[in-house]
Amino acid sequence: MSFQEKFLTELKTKIADKDFRQRSTSMLDALEGNRLKGIGEFSNLVLAKQRAAYTKWKVTENLDKYLVDFEGSVIRRGGKVVWAYDAQNALTEIDQIIKRTGARKVVKSKSELANEIGLLKHLRSKSNTVIETDIGDYILDLMNEKSFQSTLPALSINKAEMGKVLNQKIRSSLEADDQEIISDIRAELRSEFYGADIGITGANFLIADSGSIGISENQGNVRLSFAFVKTQIVLASIDQILPTINDLELFFPLSSTFSTGQQLNTYNTITGPSYREDTEGPSEFIVILVDNGRSNVLFTQDQRQALHCIKCNACDNVCPVFKVVGGEGNFQSYKGGPIGLVMAPIQQGFEDFNYLSNASTSCGNCTQVCPVNIDIHNHIIRNRHDNVLQGFEKTGEKLSWYTWKKFMLNRKNLNRPAGIKNFTLRQFYKSDWSDEREFPKIAEKSFNQMWREKNGLGK
Repeated sequence: MSFQEKFLTELKTKIADKDFRQRSTSMLDALEGNRLKGIGEFSNLVLAKQRAAYTKWKVTENLDKYLVDFEGSVIRRGGKVVWAYDAQNALTEIDQIIKRTGARKVVKSKSELANEIGLLKHLRSKSNTVIETDIGDYILDLMNEKSFQSTLPALSINKAEMGKVLNQKIRSSLEADDQEIISDIRAELRSEFYGADIGITGANFLIADSGSIGISENQGNVRLSFAFVKTQIVLASIDQILPTINDLELFFPLSSTFSTGQQLNTYNTITGPSYREDTEGPSEFIVILVDNGRSNVLFTQDQRQALHCIKCNACDNVCPVFKVVGGEGNFQSYKGGPIGLVMAPIQQGFEDFNYLSNASTSCGNCTQVCPVNIDIHNHIIRNRHDNVLQGFEKTGEKLSWYTWKKFMLNRKNLNRPAGIKNFTLRQFYKSDWSDEREFPKIAEKSFNQMWREKNGLGK
């Protein structure tokens, strides 16, 4: 089954799940409401977004320089930077680190990049003991489910089913409320941090001039993931660079506000290789810089702006398609949602992922809410154009659009009786319009007909 067929299968399943749609829409609308309240704390939001967009533009246009600067800064502080061209390269490097250090237990914090390269599945296939420390990811791991999105990873999980699994695994009460469930999971995880040898974390931002890592979170599990280990591995993509540590003053608030509506997340950490005088923290600090197709995006003339993304997920929360599809994993690509529709076809190849360029209403909500002014919906349209130029448009699709164009340019066709037009469209979209949706009916008269009748003109 192709990626597109899997996507359409998941789509039909989620459309038919009324309970999920209500839960998804309610939570995403709540996050958007929080964002609208949070942005009121900025004295000049337009200027803040312009500054952030300019900073990310400057980094993207000079990415080679900033990446080398970051590597040099990390090395000067005693750390190490490993360059990984693709996912397999990154996984191989992690395998070598685990083998060299003789690590017996690995703790892992939330990381979109770890999910992208399939880290958890890979490490367990090598018989490594790996503990998920994010509460949402911990639940997903127990239930073998995909993440909805990084802000709300377990949103797609049915609460009753989750309660049964947690009752079996950690003896959590079946009547436990959300706070009790969180407390039970934290109690289960607490001892795992102390006995771990390696901590694998993600990063929100990489600071070029100081070799530091900026991490913003609400649970504190990322800090604990590297607080007691001997070796810290940071998984980061090449597009997460910021020039100076002073930039965090802008990007930390933007990231948290556009993600959850908070002025700042609960824990905001700046870490990096240990200094000589440090008596605590990891003795070994390794950053694995992952490309994994991002250079393909960088090489595009227009869509490279997608690399400005700070992964706040604000675009997901306002996307009508995301609410229906039901989570990032269902898109079958590294990243779902509007920004994923831009990145995936270029990053992973138009041949397999060109269908994502059409999974958009082009409403523009994603562009409007983006904190770094990425022109998301127009980039999706540019992908459609590139898809045609590269010859991935099917012959049947070309014929359909040719027929549609001929029909639409003929006034007599447009003024035909509504019954004929309704029948034609139902046949045209029969395979694309699911059984769960009623096909909209075309008006009895066209605008042209009504205008002529109003002005007393003939047919």
